[in-house]
Amino acid sequence: MRLRMLTVVIETRNDEEGLARTLASLISAAVEGVVRDVIVCDAGSTDQTHSVAEHAGCNYIAEGGAAAALREAKGEWLLMLEPGARLAEGWTESVVAHLARMTMPARFSRARASRTPFLARVFSRPTALAEGLVISKQRAAALAKSAKSAEAIARGLATKKLDGEIFPRGK
Repeated sequence: MRLRMLTVVIETRNDEEGLARTLASLISAAVEGVVRDVIVCDAGSTDQTHSVAEHAGCNYIAEGGAAAALREAKGEWLLMLEPGARLAEGWTESVVAHLARMTMPARFSRARASRTPFLARVFSRPTALAEGLVISKQRAAALAKSAKSAEAIARGLATKKLDGEIFPRGK
């Protein structure tokens, strides 16, 4: 079986601390060779977001958003995340297994410790990327023609639930 490599796409604005937390959770996957590259799409940050991305070895895109990231992506699959989201240990195995047998997009399961109480879930609306998104580059490119951001690409997609867990931003 050929390993399908991921490009991680993170859209951010003035969230250097969140970006650093997210990047830290990707290190093991980069070492294992699952993550091929990381692209940080910045929407006008005035903090040190650029420095955090640069020191971590990410591709930094200041303009163009998700469409620019798709043009730069080297992997055939994308992992879109919010800054501040952290992937729980073992997430790579669930993604690799999913890519080996599926072609549809997928989202992570929320880590048990970060699950929102029932009533709060009923009355709140999480972002479309709160649970991340694994999607083929080809499908994302088709969606990016009418969607200007990663959040817009992720909104309303039918997805499979991965065994791997995520701690959403702020949790």
